[in-house]
Amino acid sequence: MSEMDKPATTPSDSKIDSNLLAAIDLGSNSFHLMVARSVQGEIQTLERLGEKVQLAAGLDQDSNLTEEAQQRGLDCLSRFAPFLTGVDPDNIRIVGTNALRAAHNTRSFLNRAQKVLGHPLEIISGREEARLIYVGAAHSLATAKGRRLVADIGGGSTEFIIGDGFEPQALESLHMGCVVYSKRFFPDGQITTKRYQQAVLAAKNELLNIVKPYKNLGWQQTVGTSGTIKATAAVLLQNGWSDGLITPEALGKLSKALLKFKDLDSVQLDGLRADRAKVFPAGVAILQAIFELFDIQEMTFTEGALREGILSDLLGRFSDKDIREQTVNSLSERYRADPQQATAVSQTALNLFEQVKSGWNLKHDELKQILRWAAQLHEIGLGISHSQFHKHGAYLLNHSDLSGFSQQQQAMLAVLVRSHRRKFPMAEFRMQPEALEQPLIYLAILLRLAVNLNHSRPDEGNLNAKIKVDGSQIKLSFPKDWLEENPLTQADLEAEQAYLSAYGYKLVF
Repeated sequence: MSEMDKPATTPSDSKIDSNLLAAIDLGSNSFHLMVARSVQGEIQTLERLGEKVQLAAGLDQDSNLTEEAQQRGLDCLSRFAPFLTGVDPDNIRIVGTNALRAAHNTRSFLNRAQKVLGHPLEIISGREEARLIYVGAAHSLATAKGRRLVADIGGGSTEFIIGDGFEPQALESLHMGCVVYSKRFFPDGQITTKRYQQAVLAAKNELLNIVKPYKNLGWQQTVGTSGTIKATAAVLLQNGWSDGLITPEALGKLSKALLKFKDLDSVQLDGLRADRAKVFPAGVAILQAIFELFDIQEMTFTEGALREGILSDLLGRFSDKDIREQTVNSLSERYRADPQQATAVSQTALNLFEQVKSGWNLKHDELKQILRWAAQLHEIGLGISHSQFHKHGAYLLNHSDLSGFSQQQQAMLAVLVRSHRRKFPMAEFRMQPEALEQPLIYLAILLRLAVNLNHSRPDEGNLNAKIKVDGSQIKLSFPKDWLEENPLTQADLEAEQAYLSAYGYKLVF
C-alpha cells in the first residue's frame, strides 16, 4: 500500500518539498506519471509522462503477465523513478488497474516494481478507479448544473460514472478495453467488418446491465476522458469530421475510414499517434456501442482523469475531506456498529500504539490510521450475526467497495477485524505482503488488548494500561489494585495470554 514500506534510500528531509505531489497510473494500455505542486489547495501540474506498455496484451492463457510484459513495465518505471526524487513519500500514490487486478502473478510484478521505484504500489478496484476518474474529470471541468455521465475507455476496462458536481452517484467498471478487445477480436491483426461488428456487439452485451439504471438516473452532459476518447476527438477534428465534439455521425465516418484498412499495422489517420493505431479500432468499436446504447448525441473530451483524481484525493487526505473517513463512518452506520464502543476501543488502541510505536517500529502514520479504522469497524459483523461476527466483519471488509481504499488496505482492515477475538489466525497474516506481515501482527495484538480492556463497554476508552514491549514480550501494568477491582478484565487477559502464547507471544501483567 501507499506508505507502509518506505525505502531506506528516502531523500533527506532537507531535499523534500512538502508541496509536491506525484501520481503514477499503471494502466492496462499505458503507464502515466504526473507530478504537481499544491498551491493554496489547487493542483499546479509540473510534469506529465506517458508510455504505451500494453500490460493487458501480456496476459497469457493462464492470466499470468509474461516476462516480456513485466520487463516493458519495469523499463518504463525506471524512467519514471527520477521524477519522484524530492517528493515526500506520503505525497506519492502509485496505483494499478485492470490488468494488474486480473493477473495471477501480480504480487511478483509489484515486488519488482517497488524495487525500481523505491515506493510501494497498490491495486485499486474497478469502482474505486471509476471514482477517482470522476474526481479527476470533475476538477478539470467548469462547474455545471445537473448530472454528467463520464466514460473512460482504458486498455482493460471501461468506467462509467454519473455524478453531480464533485460527487459521483453511480459507479461501474466493465471488463472491456481497447487492448483486450484488440487481442480478442483482431488476434492476427486483420481488420474485417464482421470482426469490428462483433466487437461492437460484445461491448453492447457488457453494457446491457447498466443501461437501464443509468438512463433512469439521467444526465445532462456527456464527457469522455483518457486515451481512446482523446484520440477519437483528435482524429475527428483533424479530418474535418467534427468541430471538437464527438457525435454519432462523426463516429460513423471514422468507423468507415478504419474499415478501409486491411490490418492494424496499416492504420494511419491524421491526428492518430502511431503508438495507439493498433488498439484504436477496438477502442472505437467500444465507443460506438456506448453511443448507440446510451443514445448519446454528443460527447466532449476532458484531460482530467485517473491521475488528476489521485492527486485531488491526496490533497483531501491532508484536510477534512479524506474520503476514507466518510467510507468508514458510512460502513459503521450501515451495519449499526455501536459508536460508543467503537470510540472506546479506538481510544485505547491508539493509546497503546503511541506507547509501543518505537519499540515495535510502527512509525508510519498510515499504520496508526489502519489501526484506528479497524477499531471503529471491529463490530460491523454483528449486523449480520452474533455468531462468528469477527469473520463476518472481515468478509464485509474484503468484499465491499470501499471508496478511497486500495485492495491491500481493505485486506489489512479485514485481517485485523478477523483477528480481534478468539484464536489468533496466524495463517492469514502470512498471506499478506512480507513487509506488512509483522506490523499487522503487532497491530492485531494492540486491537485485541484494546477490545479486552473495554469488554465492559465503558463510556470512555480505558486508558489505565501502560505497555512495554521487547519483540515478542508484552508487559501490561495498571494502577495499584486496578485489576483486583476489575476481575472480568483480569480473566479476559488471562485468556489472552493463552491465545498469544500459542503463537510465541508472551503477555504478562
